[in-house]
Amino acid sequence: MAIKLHPSIYSHPGGWMKRTYLDHYGISVTEMAEHIGVSRQNMSALLNGRAAMSARMALSFEKAFGIDADTLLRMQAAYDLAQLRLRGEEPDVKRMECVGG
Repeated sequence: MAIKLHPSIYSHPGGWMKRTYLDHYGISVTEMAEHIGVSRQNMSALLNGRAAMSARMALSFEKAFGIDADTLLRMQAAYDLAQLRLRGEEPDVKRMECVGG
């Protein structure tokens, strides 16, 4: 049986990146945005959890810091699912009869 974690435990990958890398190394949002070639507004939205981690952004962070892009994208997917569950927005879908159970 798998352990079920409460949805509130999942962290947005942007906020995690900010705490783990930018804050730790003293890198500003502007410096990071310029380094990977995005606008400061886009970088700020991501790092403050107002925008999702895209595949392109994940690859940029992978190149800049060595963190695996797949890990960042899995974090984003887990966070998105957890937010839906926290808000009670799971779809009202019944199991297909052919599957059983």
